[in-house]
Amino acid sequence: MTTSDYATYIASLPRILAGAAALFRDGEGRVLLVEPNYREGWALPGGTIESDTGETPRQAARRETLEEIGLDLEPGALLAIDWVPGEARPPIAAYVYDGGVLTDAQFKAIRLQEDELVSWRLVSREEMHEYLLGSLGHRVLSALDALKSGAGAVELENGLPPAWNSSPSGI
Repeated sequence: MTTSDYATYIASLPRILAGAAALFRDGEGRVLLVEPNYREGWALPGGTIESDTGETPRQAARRETLEEIGLDLEPGALLAIDWVPGEARPPIAAYVYDGGVLTDAQFKAIRLQEDELVSWRLVSREEMHEYLLGSLGHRVLSALDALKSGAGAVELENGLPPAWNSSPSGI
């Protein structure tokens, strides 16, 4: 295969979008959510992975956290990876990292990226689906469950465990 053939082959492969976010909490276990001005619903601090620059999902979570809320914090463990199919867009691979428990001083230091975000708030597990639309609410709840269990990252499809994972035989 020539270099030109290989480039043509690579260009023909399907494309996916990829995003990364951090799950920050307070001492009571409430989750930090941000309110974007460009779409409905709230979100975790995070955004698109800039793969054209070689950025990794972990690096993107850190960069987006700094850009969106002004905190430069190393993400902790991977909590969830979610495959979100698309109809009007390519599918998304969404990574969620443990952002940790923020101190009062860190909350006071939050500075929103004003051209993208309107506000932020702390939301309890019970309120999550009031703020997070679609599969995002399930993704965040699954990430919280993974954090609590300590069993490692969970694999999700559209915010839920894959069908094979919930079959009666476990296969």
